[in-house]
Amino acid sequence: MKLKTTYLFVLCVFTALSVRPQEKGAAEMDNVRLAEARNLAFEGDFKSANAILSELVKPDSKDHSARSLLASTYSWSGEYDRAREEFNIITSSERKDRDVWMAAIKNELYAKNHATAVGLANKALIFLKDDAEVMRLKTIAEEGLARTEYGEMESYKSDSITTPQKKVLDTLDTKSPEGEPALNNSISLRNLAVVYDQRYDPMYYSSLSYKRQTPLGSIIPRINYSNRLGTYGVQYEADFYPKISKRFYAYLNYGYSNAPIYPKHRVGGDLYVNLPAAFEFSAGGRYIDFETTKVSIITNSLGYYTGNYYFSLRSYITPGSDNLTSYSGNLLVRKYLKDAVNYIGLNVGMGYSPELQQLTSGGELLAETLLYVESQRLSLEYQFTGKKSPNIYTANIGATRQELIFDSGKFFYGISAGLTYEVRF
Repeated sequence: MKLKTTYLFVLCVFTALSVRPQEKGAAEMDNVRLAEARNLAFEGDFKSANAILSELVKPDSKDHSARSLLASTYSWSGEYDRAREEFNIITSSERKDRDVWMAAIKNELYAKNHATAVGLANKALIFLKDDAEVMRLKTIAEEGLARTEYGEMESYKSDSITTPQKKVLDTLDTKSPEGEPALNNSISLRNLAVVYDQRYDPMYYSSLSYKRQTPLGSIIPRINYSNRLGTYGVQYEADFYPKISKRFYAYLNYGYSNAPIYPKHRVGGDLYVNLPAAFEFSAGGRYIDFETTKVSIITNSLGYYTGNYYFSLRSYITPGSDNLTSYSGNLLVRKYLKDAVNYIGLNVGMGYSPELQQLTSGGELLAETLLYVESQRLSLEYQFTGKKSPNIYTANIGATRQELIFDSGKFFYGISAGLTYEVRF
């Protein structure tokens, strides 16, 4: 019995001694292959590097060196989504790896996902405290986010999606993929329908616009068409978003129509300023020349970016006769998805707004009375791009509760749904 026990002990020792060199040899071989993959990656042969790294990276591996390099090669070859998945695996368990955090943030900057980059930087600073390099990358992301959100209209639909300038990406100290050509032109077709629970027939709205991004800012001529209560009308409109400096930009608008369901002239403008701590403020006005009245409106807004979210509160102040002033406000909340073009949004509004749809009573247009009609509005919006196309789709649905013009204190309800298709080239 004693001999048998001794035999088993010797066998176990022999087995352990024989396995350990094998494990050591396998580890050394992995290190050699990792070094080879690293050399291939920095020579630009990402495909060969990925083939090696994919074999080295195990699902439950705690060694993040190969996974980090694999994520970086994905990023350098333009596969930003795959890179993000690998970086997320590392940062979810290893919270203080500075190099990985910076590579993950740069991946989003290369992908022009500035909102995501800001969120990653904020998260990294929780674990890395006041790291100067992470804060620098955060500043770059915030500036890029300000450019992509450049030109918020009162409908809160971003009308200027710009790409980061090359000099911004050149400040990143790691390998960058070849830049894609900027898409400076787009054509958009928008359709919207509104149905009501009483009195009013459905209303239909359409618009066709062309956007051109220029060094001075984006220019957007637009044709609007409406069918409201059996009355047809066309409005010609143009928007311009001039760039003043890195901190300041503006929104200018002019519209003209001979149709009774549109104002004769419509002029508007806002001056925007990017403030510290990811805040944005604007102030401006609108002038609307209806056939029977003229209206001046004071506008202002306060926006805030945090992580992948954007919040904006906008007010409209309309001075009236006899010292009567009407107020209207909108709150916008957006969550950005993979970039600044893809997002979901919620818009809530209430008050007395001259921007509301014009309605009629007894076949007569009552545009001026609209200034004193109470309403509440809620809308949801989802904007996304195609998997293999830069074209943009926007779907929205909304609900409105509005006071009847001819019966103060009583309300009717409306449901709206719309779709916009934008071709970028």
